[in-house]
Amino acid sequence: MRLALIHTSATLVDVFAGLCAEHLPGVGTFNIVDDSLIKDTIAAGRLTPLTARRVAGHVGSAEAAGADHILVTCSSIGAAVEAAEPLTGVPVTRVDRPMADRAVALGRRIGVLATLTTTLEPTADLVRRRAAAAGKEIELTARVCQGAFEALMSGDAATHDAHVARALAQLGADVDVVVLAQASMARVAGTVPATVPATGPILTSPPLAMRHLAREILGERAGR
Repeated sequence: MRLALIHTSATLVDVFAGLCAEHLPGVGTFNIVDDSLIKDTIAAGRLTPLTARRVAGHVGSAEAAGADHILVTCSSIGAAVEAAEPLTGVPVTRVDRPMADRAVALGRRIGVLATLTTTLEPTADLVRRRAAAAGKEIELTARVCQGAFEALMSGDAATHDAHVARALAQLGADVDVVVLAQASMARVAGTVPATVPATGPILTSPPLAMRHLAREILGERAGR
């Protein structure tokens, strides 16, 4: 059994390696990293057809390399992942899909927080569609945490984390559950409940995606 992980940032390789070791013991993994996908998406302000085709190419390459399951860890290119899925002969998981389903299950008032507009919109759209599929009416509040992404890209992780924590505290007071649209924001989630007791559940995509894959892959293995 082999899991392929497709990333748009090399910083996520170690994050998911740790999660794979925790949730998928004995499952082989390999990584495809192409940061030009997210850079081009940010530069264009949207996911372009060319970038979407390149995402599909990486998914196809992962299958050709022997992947039994594929996880794409960037939310900004989620629409391209969904488009590539029916063209692929193995299961393909968009990293934020399990998170969206969990948010819908937990509350009606859902907050989505991102540090990039190019990530905020696809994740908010996904949450709305998953709610509709579940037959549930929701009230969605989507916000961009201004300045956080730029701080992270300049190497100032502390400023990024402070911006995200402050935005989480503000948004969390108004909703039942908060969704962090980017995997890079996940490390901040654990710092907020201790300082802001009123904040509801804060969901991050990496652990929820890995738990989903554990059920899919290990459950499939157990059934054989």
